[in-house]
Amino acid sequence: MLKQRRMVAEQIASALFEAEAAIDAAITKTAALTGVMPSLRKEAGASALIGQDAVERASQAIMALADARRAIVETHKELSIAQTQIGLGAVTMVDPTGGDKPPALFARDEQPRVGRRALRVA
Repeated sequence: MLKQRRMVAEQIASALFEAEAAIDAAITKTAALTGVMPSLRKEAGASALIGQDAVERASQAIMALADARRAIVETHKELSIAQTQIGLGAVTMVDPTGGDKPPALFARDEQPRVGRRALRVA
């Protein structure tokens, strides 16, 4: 039974890591698009009015992706709770894409350490 729960948890973790990576990639690509439009417009000698709506829509897309990222992070937290509830709290799920999970800033029962921050490559 424990073996089956662990296999299911690993499949869910794999899908979660893929979803997180996809959202991060989408944010990166959309931000690049948003950033390049004004510079290329200027390079082309076009008026600032040209493409303004496109820049606004791309900016809205970034905000929507940020909301999606917030939701997937909350999903991750909820799945961590479920992992403990099914008796797998001591098991570390490994990201198969090679991404290492950064250390938590502080444990749930521990107070934050002043001057110490966990950094993560975005």
